[in-house]
Amino acid sequence: MKVFFLLTLCAVIGCGLMAGLFFAFSVCVMKALGERPPAEGMAAMQSINVVILNPVFLLVFMGAAALCLWALISSLLHWKTPGAPCLLAGSVFYLVGVLLVTMIFNVPMNDALAAAKPNRADGAQLWATYLVSWTMWNHLRTVASIAATIAFALALARAPSS
Repeated sequence: MKVFFLLTLCAVIGCGLMAGLFFAFSVCVMKALGERPPAEGMAAMQSINVVILNPVFLLVFMGAAALCLWALISSLLHWKTPGAPCLLAGSVFYLVGVLLVTMIFNVPMNDALAAAKPNRADGAQLWATYLVSWTMWNHLRTVASIAATIAFALALARAPSS
């Protein structure tokens, strides 16, 4: 039971950290970048997209995904255990709403942005589209990671206390 508690607590923390990061981008970072001249905002986001791929971010982002995979399997193997549906829900919220959305939508947009030239007209057009689309998908990641955090916290609350 101690392993269950520790792994679920780590899932709460990992999903919560990702929720906070996505929330910050949704409510202020993208708005601030959008208020800058297109070349400046675009260049800043290109830099952010490089800098964010660091060991700490990757540990939290991928570590949360690994914990969600564990939780998904654990919930199915121990379905009658209190909190199992919450483990399943938290896993699906994160794996689909965060990991899958990131890989299918946000990463390809980041790759396209990385290849663009901030001072060219086509770069400015790409930036305008990117701001709207990337932020929309980021809003979804924010909600999904918050939902995952809540679901994992509920799984902890419902877990047997032995």
